[in-house]
Amino acid sequence: MGHNKTIYERIGGDTPLRSTVDDFYSSVLEDPLLQPLFGEGAAHHVDHLTAFLAEVFGGPTRYTDDLGGFATILESHRGLAITDEQRTRFIERFDAAAARGDLADDPDLRGTLHEYLVFGTEVAQVNSHAEAEADLHPCQEVPRWP
Repeated sequence: MGHNKTIYERIGGDTPLRSTVDDFYSSVLEDPLLQPLFGEGAAHHVDHLTAFLAEVFGGPTRYTDDLGGFATILESHRGLAITDEQRTRFIERFDAAAARGDLADDPDLRGTLHEYLVFGTEVAQVNSHAEAEADLHPCQEVPRWP
């Protein structure tokens, strides 16, 4: 019966997801490779990424309904020119945050999160280099991860 739960439900909802995202951003802001991508602080980043991931994983659609949806995340990545090294470090930092926090006891769930991060960071990286609409990644909406 547990296999019918959404990933969001398996995570335990917003509280554990936000805790993981908060831990992740704390590490990002200390990382000289990643910090330049995020500017001067992460207050809205934590809220936005939590809402985005909640929606991706089958939770509430607050990111689309209240925070601007995919257009917002697309705009936030434009012009960043994310490198392969930055993309890899982002995934490593998120994986580490998930392993330290509320998700530590569920390696299958962490594996699912990792698979999404590989995809999601690919979308972000491609869009960060796009100079025209035709250069954008084919994924142009908040994905729903299985």
